[in-house]
Amino acid sequence: MRRRTWARVTGGIAALAVLTGIAPVATAQAAPHRPEPLPLERLFDNRAISDDARPGEADFDGSGGSLSARDLTAAGWTPGRSLAVDGARLTWPRTAAGDADNVRADGQSVRVRGRGDALAFLVAGTGGEASGTGTVRYRDGSKGGYRLTAPDWRSGPLATKAVALPHVNTPGGQLAEKARLYVVTVPVARGREVASVTLPKDPGGADLHVFSLSVREAAKGWTGSWSASTAGYTAVGPWADRTVRLVVHTSVGGPRVRIRLDNTFASGPVRIGGATVAVQESGAGARGEPVPLTFRGAAGTAIPAGAQAFSDPLDFDVPEDTNLLVSFHLPETVTTAPVHSQAIQRSYVSSPGDHSAEGSGAAYTSTISTWPLLTGVDVGGGPGSVVLLGDSITDGVKSTQDANHRWPNVLATRLLRQDEVPRFGVLNQGISANRVVADRYPGDGVSTDTGGVSALHRLDRDVFAQTSARTVVVFEGVNDVRWGTKADQVTAGLQEISERAKARGLRVVAATIAPCQGESLCTAAADTERMAVNSYIRESGDFDAVLDFDAVLRDPAQPARMLPAYDSGDHLHPGDAGLAAIAESVDLGLLVP
Repeated sequence: MRRRTWARVTGGIAALAVLTGIAPVATAQAAPHRPEPLPLERLFDNRAISDDARPGEADFDGSGGSLSARDLTAAGWTPGRSLAVDGARLTWPRTAAGDADNVRADGQSVRVRGRGDALAFLVAGTGGEASGTGTVRYRDGSKGGYRLTAPDWRSGPLATKAVALPHVNTPGGQLAEKARLYVVTVPVARGREVASVTLPKDPGGADLHVFSLSVREAAKGWTGSWSASTAGYTAVGPWADRTVRLVVHTSVGGPRVRIRLDNTFASGPVRIGGATVAVQESGAGARGEPVPLTFRGAAGTAIPAGAQAFSDPLDFDVPEDTNLLVSFHLPETVTTAPVHSQAIQRSYVSSPGDHSAEGSGAAYTSTISTWPLLTGVDVGGGPGSVVLLGDSITDGVKSTQDANHRWPNVLATRLLRQDEVPRFGVLNQGISANRVVADRYPGDGVSTDTGGVSALHRLDRDVFAQTSARTVVVFEGVNDVRWGTKADQVTAGLQEISERAKARGLRVVAATIAPCQGESLCTAAADTERMAVNSYIRESGDFDAVLDFDAVLRDPAQPARMLPAYDSGDHLHPGDAGLAAIAESVDLGLLVP
């Protein structure tokens, strides 16, 4: 289980100070002298990157080990490259191999500016996992604490890494062993401008290395309208000089649009030649001519391994509750890609050439049932978004294909048709086969398993980094108990999700696990664990609100089974009627922060 990265302090005033970001006012005692904050690159004191031909020019870990400059280039992590990861923009050091490129944390004061929801650190530990506490100072004179944990660069979890490189350089030669780098975020006081950050003191034993640091800025003026989680990294195509046209369904509408593309889990960059957006007419055909998108002013972009790209804001009237066509040209050969495997929606791939600007669907000669690379569509304005963190039931498995009958779609329609609460965007972060505390996909390499990394391991990317997230609804756990995980492990994971989300200022709503007796893995023992988890959800008080989907779906005559009218036929997944029933059961007022 991933170690928590939020501040934790005991004792009245001190605890309040850390959680609110405001320090107690000092007494008349003279304040200790603090060094003037410096830009991070002025503090670099360690060499982590070496040329493969000269591995001795760097010593990242104190034993001669270092990162390969060639591997970093192959991943798209070139000197000075801007890297967008989990909604934060970081810069890879502008240094040559053999030059100082990171700082070993030991209480240094770093100049950082910005307002947002989190600090983002590009880090790694050497000599083991490295952890320590630091201080955030705000422009208004207040301050707050944080805890930062950097997993080890050679043994840390692949499921949470930003990028994994295939080699480790040593004085004795290059090793075919993965080196990892991590982006770790910690919450800051929303709305307060950060002035500087004091890094943790030397933790002793292990070293905590910082390569880059920034404030993750809030997505002002945007609401998330559609999203999908990266579920795995699979073989595709191969696509060479092809255009992919993906069909996605909006929740809220707005006068502007931008898209988000994620190269999650990848080992190399992917190039986007051009991209467009249009309203779907039918099939691959657009209603009117597709409108070009740009990326930092250019028609296309290259997305480094593990990074993401947002398109520039585009004046485009996005209708609510409507299918869009998002098309992008892949000029180079793509044999593997990050995908959302259970789109429950047909999308399209063209014959050779850039057909992204064509309104006709004639060039789109084949279909796919996944969403590769595309993870978000945002619209201008709006009140923010509700994020639904779930498994296959939230993903819409067993709902009617191409019909948008997933329960998140029904919930979004309900929000649009009322005026009692804000008309939030609804972001579907369901992954089929996903679990709370165990990874199905290991987080690295090409795999046929698209069950995703655990809810705990994807929480930052799939919830905290989602555009204008206000509330998270957690509806997971059935796959854990079906595969033998004990209730206390599941409840510990749900408790951690709640604590981490609340530390980010999100409202947390939990849904009880639906009954599934009759499905092969839903044994009596699994049902005992399921009921124990549900008792915890209903009674613990760890959540701001509870949705009792178990009560909605169960057969009163056989409470361990789903009501036949709601059963898709496999006894695990509700069909369209069952999905509509749980969406209709939601008290919309419970979603309001």
